[in-house]
Amino acid sequence: MWGPEKRVLSQMHLNEEFLRHAAECELMAKFARKPEDKVTWSQMAERWVRCAELFAEESSAAAVNARMKLRGKAVKLAYH
Repeated sequence: MWGPEKRVLSQMHLNEEFLRHAAECELMAKFARKPEDKVTWSQMAERWVRCAELFAEESSAAAVNARMKLRGKAVKLAYH
């Protein structure tokens, strides 16, 4: 089942999933034998970390926007 509830749960844990992928890539880089493979895995790990950072920033901004909208509605209700 992939309903709205599942999507919400997935979005809540995306940051951790991105970081888990980064850790897996770092592990692969550690055990890679060829230098070019180490570089590739390390770059992939960096990209996953960046995805986690961007997701956290966007999630934080979205939360602030949601609070501002709620606050604006509360102010409008108070004056009506």
